[in-house]
This record gives sequence, C-alpha cells and structure tokens, in this order.
Amino acid sequence: MSSRFTKWSSIIYGALIYSFLYLPILILILFSFNKSKLNAVWTGFTFEWYAKLWSNTEVLEAAKITIIVAIVSTIASTILGTLVSVGMYKYHFKGKSLLDGMLYIPLVMSEIVMGISLLAFFSMVKMPLGIWTLIISHITFCIPYVVVVVRARLKGFDRSVEEAAMDLGASEWQTFRLITLPIIGPAIVASALLSFTISLDDVIVSFFVAGPGSTTLPLQIFSMVRYGVTPEINALSTLMLLVTLGAVIVGERLLMRKNG
Repeated sequence: MSSRFTKWSSIIYGALIYSFLYLPILILILFSFNKSKLNAVWTGFTFEWYAKLWSNTEVLEAAKITIIVAIVSTIASTILGTLVSVGMYKYHFKGKSLLDGMLYIPLVMSEIVMGISLLAFFSMVKMPLGIWTLIISHITFCIPYVVVVVRARLKGFDRSVEEAAMDLGASEWQTFRLITLPIIGPAIVASALLSFTISLDDVIVSFFVAGPGSTTLPLQIFSMVRYGVTPEINALSTLMLLVTLGAVIVGERLLMRKNG
C-alpha cells in the first residue's frame, strides 16, 4: 500500500511539474492556429496568422537581424570562450584567480546593469548603435557561459593523454587538434547551443544597444505585445520555438554521430 501511494504520488507530482512547465507553451502553439484575434475563445483552425507573418516586412527584417547576430556571436563567443577555458586550465600566472573570478561576473550581474554599461561604453568610444554593437554585446554576455560549460568538461580531463601524445612526437597544435579538441567537443557544442539560444532570446541588453534599423525579433515581439497579444505573436513565438528546438536537435545528432 505504501509503495503504491509513493508511486502514484511521484506520478502526480511529476505530471504537475511538467504541466506547469510545458502547458503554457502548448497553449501558445494551439492558439497560433486560432481564427479569432482573441486568445480567450477558440473559433476554428487556420494558418492565416502564419501567412500574415510572411508578408510582414518588419518581422522578416527583425528575424534576419536576429539570426545574423545569433550566428556571428555564437561562433565568436564559442571560439573565444574555448580558448580562454583551455588557457586558464593549462597555464598558471599571476592574477589568474582574479581574472577567473571576473569571468563569472556577467553571469550574476543584472542584465539591466550590463545593458546600461555597454551603452555607456559605446557612447564613450563614439560607436554608433547598430548591428555591430548588438553582436559585440551578445559576444560579451555569451563568453562566460561558454567558459563555464567547457571548464566543467576540462575538470575531468586526464592530462596524461596529452602528455602521452607529445611523448610520441605530436606537436602542441597536433595534440590540441587531435586529442584535446575531440575530448572537449561535446562541451563546445553544448556551449554553442546555449549561446545561440541566449542570443536568440535576449531582450534587455539588446534593448539598450540596438540602434535604428537593427531591431531584433524579441524586441519586435515586445513592441507588438504592448498593443495586445494576438495570434500573430503566438505564431511568431511558435516559429522561434521551432528554430531553437531545431538547433538543439541538430546539435544532438552531431554529438550522437560523433560518439557513435
């Protein structure tokens, strides 16, 4: 009796947790196909709102900017974050602990503070706000996430494997390319996916550093929401969800193919 009660309690508890997490997302997707402009009443199934999105030039331009910023910032932050992680792991120098601690500050810093500080920096160096300020800002707050993920993988790294490769005649570059990189590869892919998702969804920092003509998709959605949530916004959010899930699935397939 006690074991059955524990089993059903666990099932109910798990169902409640997953419902709390995913039910709002399922409702959003469902109402993106609603004929009515009001999300309170279901009146029928339609693809009308998706068709309107494809004819909305502002949304398409915002999506283009968002994808460009996300891809460029993900590539740059992944490369820089990986190099920082490997360098901090391998080498010891004066002030390393201080630098190590400073890498984690953006993770705990308020996004509003980061956005204001980046805006002040760009104003100080007289850099006009636009797509490049967006890219630089996204790289700035994505690097710490890459460092955290890659360094977590490096903590369980057996350095004797590298030493054995170098003893057999491999150069430092060959050792890094053929030994170190494949071992930390899953962490690099995971950090890249995380950076891509964070960049894709960012609102607060982008709000401060985006200039005229460089509105991202989250900012576009935010401006549309202020006039009321319509099925068009639900459709746009659904497409963003599909893009994010697609990136995760591709990353998982690459890792499975690599490990298999």
